[in-house]
Amino acid sequence: MKQRFIPSLIAAGILLALASPAWSDKKKDEEGDIATLAKEAKVSIEQAIKTAAEKVPGTVVETELERKHDKTVWEVEILGADGKVTEVHIDAVTGAVIDVEAKKDEKHGEKKKEGKKGK
Repeated sequence: MKQRFIPSLIAAGILLALASPAWSDKKKDEEGDIATLAKEAKVSIEQAIKTAAEKVPGTVVETELERKHDKTVWEVEILGADGKVTEVHIDAVTGAVIDVEAKKDEKHGEKKKEGKKGK
């Protein structure tokens, strides 16, 4: 029994060792993208949250800087009094609201657009 366990353990260790560089490369690429987005953003996270809260009443539950609509965008998720989450997309360079959409319902896999401004 012990003789079968040791080769399996060694094989698992080799696989983990070989896979580790792939994980670290992916993380490095993601961090590089985030750094690029942060350099492009002229609007701070605080400004983005304020703008989103003025557009949609509720509690801000998440804010993320990402590439969307071919722009650097702050995506601010707001939980409304009705219990629904709405995403407000704000241009991270100009501070303009790009669009507002209801976050997709996990049960139905739908995303409902509430409005759209600018391009």
